[in-house]
Amino acid sequence: MSAVPLLTSSMTNAFKFLIDTNVVIGLEDNSPADARLTDLARKCSTHGVRLFVDSAVDDDIQRDRDAERRSITLSKLERFERLAGVPYPDDAELARRYGAISSDNDLSDVRLLFCLEQGAADFLITQDVKLIKRASRCLLSGRVMSVEDALVWLRQTFEPTSVELPHVTEQEAYALDRSHPIFDGLRDDYTGFDQWLEKCARKHRKCWTVMVGGELAGVVIRKDEARRDACIQSSGEKILKLCTFKMAPEFRGEKFGEHLLKQSLWFAQANCYDVVYLTAFADKEELISLLQSYGFSQTSRLQNGELVFEKVLLHGDLNPSSQEDVLDFDRKCYPRFYDGQRAAKYCVPIKGEYHKKLFPEISFRKVLPLFEGTDLTNELAATPDQARVPGNCIRKVYLCRAKASSLRPGDLLFFYLSKDDELEASQSITTVGIVESVSECDDASDLIRMTAKRSVFSRDELVELAGDSGSPVKVIDFLLVGHSRPTAKLADLVAGGVFNGRPPQSIAKLSEDRFLVLKGMLDLGFDA
Repeated sequence: MSAVPLLTSSMTNAFKFLIDTNVVIGLEDNSPADARLTDLARKCSTHGVRLFVDSAVDDDIQRDRDAERRSITLSKLERFERLAGVPYPDDAELARRYGAISSDNDLSDVRLLFCLEQGAADFLITQDVKLIKRASRCLLSGRVMSVEDALVWLRQTFEPTSVELPHVTEQEAYALDRSHPIFDGLRDDYTGFDQWLEKCARKHRKCWTVMVGGELAGVVIRKDEARRDACIQSSGEKILKLCTFKMAPEFRGEKFGEHLLKQSLWFAQANCYDVVYLTAFADKEELISLLQSYGFSQTSRLQNGELVFEKVLLHGDLNPSSQEDVLDFDRKCYPRFYDGQRAAKYCVPIKGEYHKKLFPEISFRKVLPLFEGTDLTNELAATPDQARVPGNCIRKVYLCRAKASSLRPGDLLFFYLSKDDELEASQSITTVGIVESVSECDDASDLIRMTAKRSVFSRDELVELAGDSGSPVKVIDFLLVGHSRPTAKLADLVAGGVFNGRPPQSIAKLSEDRFLVLKGMLDLGFDA
């Protein structure tokens, strides 16, 4: 369940790739088959990874009897940095270290391995299977990669894991409409705001926008902040600054601020940031309250009067003290959570029609049989006209008549999507939540007030629900912490003993043993 820590240029010296002859030749070719080689060069340039060749490459190319091709290839070498002054040992020592040398090509190969072992480069990139096998015999296989391996390494090391939520689009700042009224209040608060926004555009600063019916409802402009530039008190080297966090006034009741905070924190946790921070003036009371609800603390005040709010993202084991309230601890750690024995675990069944309203980002339609096995992306089942608040908010509500009287704040909820012919995740555990509070209600007006637009039920349905005879309606407020990709399917849940033959029909408690089996099936994109 762990994510790969990402590196930025502010955190490390440039990595160095040493490239073999076959890669050098292919890098500058224009044929479609060599697109991955071009992609390698582009990604290395983007992420500041330096490409080196060694004199061994010159030797290989000089052996080419085609004079014209040899001349072209040698000209390509001028595009790459050279390793100078490598103190090669004699051939006998090279053979002792790296295996038999029976040809000039073998000599070139072992020299490349010597450069690697000397630390002249971090990785050797080659398409030569024989060289890769030779490296494995001398314990260098972890530092010798094919072009395909190198592309995967570059993605995992430098490119952030995306988090996709409904209505939220990631784009560059230059694509923003800078004349949009959403920025007017920021111009009033900050002298030089337009110049700053123009700088963000020039630097291709990343941002998240919320679009509703073609209208800009919210925007977050983010930045990977170097430690020396961050005005924070918390320790940590990988820092995410939310430079702008702004909602359009006409959309504030839609909980899009909560939605964008969810986007920001899930992204930060999935990509192993140490700290997330932003600044706000004291009169932004609604924003400040939202931040403090999910673990942000005010740490300082800037000279212009802005308050600095920081959230430390914890890594490793989570263990609240015996005196610490589990729910308070989970708020501080959000989106991570405590899952030890002090937190009981429950499976919560939910119908498809409610699942796609409460958890729209994980409610994908099934792929039609005609398109199975293709690269088509599943379509979200949420409709444009459905209520947005239940899906946008982090603090959600679940209504039922179950007799689960033992539910306590800090307990964990694992939502099981019942059989549904429309949804891809039918009959699987999709989502994890944390119990915030549990109450009972048998009055329609109270029920409407308590759910405050967060319920998937309409007003008429709430009135009908409250009016039914029988036990009171149980109102379970909970915090959404994440969705599993992939989901835990019914067949696996039964085979693993999480379920006894069939899924529960109402809220059911899971033993610790069953939970540990379930935990191994879930992947929230970060350590739980």
